[in-house]
Amino acid sequence: MTASVTVRVPAKVNVQLAVGPLRTDGFHDLANVFLAVGLYDEVTVRPADELRVTCSGADAAQVPLDRTNLAARAALALAARHGREANVHIHIDKDIPVAGGMAGGSADGAGALLACDALWGTGASREELLEICAELGSDVPFSLVGGAALGRGRGELLTPLETGGTFSWVFAVADGGLSTPAVYAECDRLRGTTPVPDPEPSAALLAALRTGDATALAAAVSNDLQPAAVSLRPSLAATLAAGEEAGALAAMVSGSGPTTAFLTAGEAEAEKVADALRSSGTCRAVRVTSGPVPGATVCGTARSSA
Repeated sequence: MTASVTVRVPAKVNVQLAVGPLRTDGFHDLANVFLAVGLYDEVTVRPADELRVTCSGADAAQVPLDRTNLAARAALALAARHGREANVHIHIDKDIPVAGGMAGGSADGAGALLACDALWGTGASREELLEICAELGSDVPFSLVGGAALGRGRGELLTPLETGGTFSWVFAVADGGLSTPAVYAECDRLRGTTPVPDPEPSAALLAALRTGDATALAAAVSNDLQPAAVSLRPSLAATLAAGEEAGALAAMVSGSGPTTAFLTAGEAEAEKVADALRSSGTCRAVRVTSGPVPGATVCGTARSSA
């Protein structure tokens, strides 16, 4: 009998986030180009008398431990589909910034879903897992898939993208978080009555991903939510400027923020940018990594002796 399953699941950065007009359901159509990067949460599930969530690691105190947690919701959704109780202890070892625009909560949802499927032996198809992911949230399907992908609709309708190399990134973690709904609302406010075109992926950006050309990618990255994030958190402008001054090829807010992302020419350049950001006093922590990386992956199982 399987006693526990551990799944490792990555963070993401949006190299393009094109936001369309507000829909009648309160969402926005997106052209959302995701890249999975090597910062990871590990989600471990084991049998328990009732559903329970615990968390350790960076910013663990900010993670909800009730049934609003996406990991708990994932377990409940899979259990309901297969006629069983979600009696598991979910432990999240957190290394992805919380409320930082890097899909940490979505990663935990995808990780718990894959882990519960393995623990229970439900044998859910990839299509079923992705369907549950889409029900949980717009970014959850990509956390399962990883790599690089174009997200349409709310971001949940994925098309895998070809990448021709590895890109080096530096992430500057801000104090506190930003509410994703608040950032979208601010985006709508800033746009006012200006007509908003339907979102489309950048051909130049997709080509840069295919060829692995960091300089071309830097010229094409964009985030329609960045003005809103900076409006709500003006201090982000200083962080972005510090990274650019240190030689980053591109500086941008990651998703809805407040984490900021810096694309560099390679590993050595990433370390230089990271050192400058650490000494700038404009952020709480700095992380260096690269992408693309695979999505949610079972990285460990343990069996009971019974």
